[in-house]
Amino acid sequence: MEKNKPERKFKAGPLVATIWKNSAVRPNGEKGEFYTVSLDRSYKDKSGKWAKTSSLRVNDLPKAVLVLQKAYEYVTFKDLGLASEAEITLSGEEIEEI
Repeated sequence: MEKNKPERKFKAGPLVATIWKNSAVRPNGEKGEFYTVSLDRSYKDKSGKWAKTSSLRVNDLPKAVLVLQKAYEYVTFKDLGLASEAEITLSGEEIEEI
């Protein structure tokens, strides 16, 4: 089975919103696609190794709003068939630093 790779990532400080493109079969047998978004915060644990959590600090909230807004815009443009506009608006590498 092929591992699902992220479609896009948006990063602000230690926060990353990752967009995943998924496939599903509807009850009527029709194939469809949908997006999900995960939000993670990176931090160093007690041993100094990098780790991730979904728990946010109060100071993380404005950055969370920012990366989630960018993820929403990207998915919305893709769903509306405005991929070229999304690429112009949100151009960059796989991980876009905001």
